[in-house]
Amino acid sequence: METQRVAVIIEDDKDIRDLLHAVLQQSGFEVHASPTGLEGVEAVRLHNPAVVTLDLGLPDIDGFEVIRQLRLFSDAYIVMLTARAEELDTLMGLEAGADDYITKPFRPRELRARISAMMRRPRKDSVPAAPETAAVPAPQPPATEKPAGHHDDVFSHNGLVLDAGTRTTVLSGKDVELTRTEFDLLHALLESGRRVRSKTDLVRRLRGEDYDTGSYISESDERTIEVHVGNLRRKLGDDSRSPRWLETVRGVGYRLAPAS
Repeated sequence: METQRVAVIIEDDKDIRDLLHAVLQQSGFEVHASPTGLEGVEAVRLHNPAVVTLDLGLPDIDGFEVIRQLRLFSDAYIVMLTARAEELDTLMGLEAGADDYITKPFRPRELRARISAMMRRPRKDSVPAAPETAAVPAPQPPATEKPAGHHDDVFSHNGLVLDAGTRTTVLSGKDVELTRTEFDLLHALLESGRRVRSKTDLVRRLRGEDYDTGSYISESDERTIEVHVGNLRRKLGDDSRSPRWLETVRGVGYRLAPAS
């Protein structure tokens, strides 16, 4: 669909804005650029992009507020671009709903690779809308050796139902609004059952790498996974000390909690 190939740039520095425009256009996107946060929010509302690049230091409202406003109506992938070195800024952006970040000065090749990996993941509005009755969870199947009961692309576990086909998540009959990155992480963990997924493995999953390609994965990349999992727990109402869904395996990664 055309909407999957639209990108919005929210950046006040003209030189960087022009560079981003060229990179995204060369990658096949229809590009719209805005120099301020408020204009950027309206551009996203108007053009429904698949990808948004966002500078955190904007002249009107800051990037964190832009993310919060966008998450009220958009499921676009949000990539933060920032010259700030403090980890706290990055974590705040991820907690607000961003999907990834790149530190300025950035390499165009790296940005293209990150966005290419995102576009390999399906978008919620790229599949036919499910009828309202589809939101009602199917009866919970009896527990088996693999706790996440599933049929085709539908996974259910402890009252949580995830449909990979329609990219919807339902908990106790109510929709759970997840970002695309949060959805993909939850999907990966439900798919794996009690098998532990390392943070490195989950980074590769989000990059669209089906196996170890030898690509560099930093501590910041793994920390990003931790923040996304924290966001998932908050939205699901999960307690890390007594989890119903996401269990931490210290020093390794995560796995699905036992069926109850």
